[in-house]
Amino acid sequence: MIKRTLLLLALFSPALSQAQLELHHFDKATEPKEDFFRHVNGNWLQTAEIPATEGAWGAFYEIRDRNAEVLKTICEDAAKTKAAKGSDQQLVGDFYASAMDEININKAGFEPLRAEFAALDNIKNAEDVITTIAKFQRWGLSSPFLFFVQPDQKNSAIYAAGIYQSGLSLPNRSFYLEDNPRFVKIREAYIEHITTMFKLTGLDAEAAMQNAKTVFDLEKRIAQAHRTPVQNRNSEKSYNKLMLADLEQMTFNINWKKYFETRGASQVEYVVAGQPEYIAMFDRMLGDVPAKDWATYLKWKMLSNTADYLSDDFVNEDFNFFSKTLRGVQEIQPRWKRMQQTTDGMLGEPLGKLFVAKTFPPEAKTRMIEMIENLRTAFAARINQLDWMSPATKTEAQKKLAAIGYKIGYPDKWRDFSSLDIRRNDLLGNMRRISEFNSDYSLARIGKPVDPNDWGMSPPTVNAYYSSTRNEIVFPAGILQPPFFDFNADDALNYGGIGSVIGHEITHGFDDQGSQYDADGNLKTWWTPEDRSKFEALAQKIVDQYSSYVVLDSVHVNGQLTLGENIADLGGVAMA
Repeated sequence: MIKRTLLLLALFSPALSQAQLELHHFDKATEPKEDFFRHVNGNWLQTAEIPATEGAWGAFYEIRDRNAEVLKTICEDAAKTKAAKGSDQQLVGDFYASAMDEININKAGFEPLRAEFAALDNIKNAEDVITTIAKFQRWGLSSPFLFFVQPDQKNSAIYAAGIYQSGLSLPNRSFYLEDNPRFVKIREAYIEHITTMFKLTGLDAEAAMQNAKTVFDLEKRIAQAHRTPVQNRNSEKSYNKLMLADLEQMTFNINWKKYFETRGASQVEYVVAGQPEYIAMFDRMLGDVPAKDWATYLKWKMLSNTADYLSDDFVNEDFNFFSKTLRGVQEIQPRWKRMQQTTDGMLGEPLGKLFVAKTFPPEAKTRMIEMIENLRTAFAARINQLDWMSPATKTEAQKKLAAIGYKIGYPDKWRDFSSLDIRRNDLLGNMRRISEFNSDYSLARIGKPVDPNDWGMSPPTVNAYYSSTRNEIVFPAGILQPPFFDFNADDALNYGGIGSVIGHEITHGFDDQGSQYDADGNLKTWWTPEDRSKFEALAQKIVDQYSSYVVLDSVHVNGQLTLGENIADLGGVAMA
């Protein structure tokens, strides 16, 4: 959720464990009142180089790289330790060891998936497709729709099941449907990539090419049924409460009772659907797309999702398309870095507990609390000074601001992973067992009170977020490092760094989306109609401003799509 504000922080660097201002990054020939961004970053922009293993560069990435070195040591030490079964060291160490066993992974080649591919050949009808999708979701593999658990947006005190459009491999529907030269080239490269991947499984060139055409055609049809990213920013239209009877009435080919049973969610009474029309369209596809084509599509999803954990031929081909062609990254990261990121993604809390012990002392949390409260006070004063907002709306805005909670560094109560079975010689099996473990944990929450201790990011993550349904801001220990934050550093550096990030996240509670949720995290109108109209008119000015910016050649920023981040960036800097 943090973008441009973070680039401003390129001017700080850690020295002797304390952040310092690096004036040599400034462009003093540019007046700050004319272009503040160029004033503080001009020389850095002229000299900084994007490493061959990255698609972008800045302070965000520098912190991630420094954290990665710490995490590498933690993972390697844990892998050397004969720790008790179920302990954090055993879970992290054995998982990392299984991920780094490159010799045996290369020796195995495609074999870990061969039996699964054979099972997919047994798909005969729509019910088989739905049953397989449920299994895929339980295993953490992508499928035509997402099924997840989160706080109910209109009853934020309880967890609800949600369904959301999915099923694409390219970033969004535009890559399949728009006919500009760049997207045409990407589509051609994508079909070639799918063909190559299927050839690596042992298929001949003709069969692999036919599979690629089947996959692409199916994904293109799914893309046609997707809402656009801008449409998906409409919170009210994305909240559609459907009882089980509603789902059964709007579909003909999906056995929802069987699906929920297979998924492990037979207690579901209703779902919140992001795009009901997509469910109806997917149901129609189930009826007219042959079962063998669905089997091919699901094989592709399994192969593509697991490619980075198979032998090097799969790893390199996956990198060549998804990183090199799509993102312009020239070199693959070393295996230890990729597998350390995988360890964080799969075992974020056990790894996070070990990371926090090395990097985040209690004094840092105390300093963060002080900064958050000071920024809250600053924002409260800015609300009171608004000449376009009525007293009634100001009262509700202040109520929401005062209710914003915060989480800093790491969970107050760590989740228990001790019953998880992690083995040193079974990477894909480990990943599947972790996904099933997390799926069971999540689905058991449906209909129950929301856990106030729940985190949406692991402690080592270099990011932060605002949750609309929880009305809270969250800052993992990973981002609370120099240059963003140093509890020993001068206030000016910390407010210019993490202060802008704190302000950014607070402002998300009042951007075009967050402002639709009340102090309790419910999707509920708390504005007067007149004030809301004034807010939207002011927001449109930001849309117009950003839409005028040219990214490359004739490509402009989509100001409507980036509105939330743009509001948060402006608010965060002003508040800090």
